[in-house]
Amino acid sequence: MPNNKKRSDFSALYARRLSILVGVVAVLVCALSAERAVAGEGTWNGLSGDIFGSRTIHNGQGIVKLGAPTRPEDQRAVPVSIDAQFNDGRTVKSVTLVVDENPMPVAEVFTMGANQRSVSLKTKVRLNQQTDVRAIVEASDGELYMASRLVKFAGGQAACAAPPTGNPEEIAANMGKMSLERVAAEGNATSIVQPVRLKISHPNHTGMALDQQTLLYIPLRMITELEVRQGEVKLFDMKGSISISENPVFEFPVSLIGADALKVVLKDSEGTEWVRVLPIHAGS
Repeated sequence: MPNNKKRSDFSALYARRLSILVGVVAVLVCALSAERAVAGEGTWNGLSGDIFGSRTIHNGQGIVKLGAPTRPEDQRAVPVSIDAQFNDGRTVKSVTLVVDENPMPVAEVFTMGANQRSVSLKTKVRLNQQTDVRAIVEASDGELYMASRLVKFAGGQAACAAPPTGNPEEIAANMGKMSLERVAAEGNATSIVQPVRLKISHPNHTGMALDQQTLLYIPLRMITELEVRQGEVKLFDMKGSISISENPVFEFPVSLIGADALKVVLKDSEGTEWVRVLPIHAGS
């Protein structure tokens, strides 16, 4: 029995030290991204080749519109909007959202459903420091178009190291819950197209935040995939990263003459999958 207790104590100590080591490495990555920006490294010139290779990226003026606050109120959940439209017969194939100075710069990649000549997406991301945020839209012929915006840092703790809100039990109990609501239409939305807001309960742990009670680093658990269908029609698939905010929110248009419910599939880095069928309610 004493030997078993010693082994148990050793295992607990080893696990604690391993967690601390992993967390320290993660925080160093977080800090190095800040130094990289100050030193002028890790800029778009380097990132663009890593993400898109040698492909030409055109100025997206008149095609891509990117919205984000100049000074966000909360860098843990910075609202970003992306609108794109082709008037020459081409459709939108994909949308890539990049946050230059984040530890994981490619925040989200949306692969759109067929025959979408225009897209309108809203999301929330973490901001590690002052950075350029970019939306790169891929047309059906493979051409790329970009819009960018500088978002300044409001101060305080870097978002990648900020602890999650709520206690672990509450977070675990709510993980995977989703809700859908209709929102007021803007711009050129028609009576048969209505924006909806999808809310997802998931901490999207970065692996860089310290648990305030145990003083261990909270293990990485990030959203990896999101699939959204209206009936049999694919609206989009999304590949995620740690740059997505905790409890993310997505806004996008749906057709009111299509199926009256969305099928949403969410997957994370632990291999967990949640499937929800959410009705598109009448009214706002």
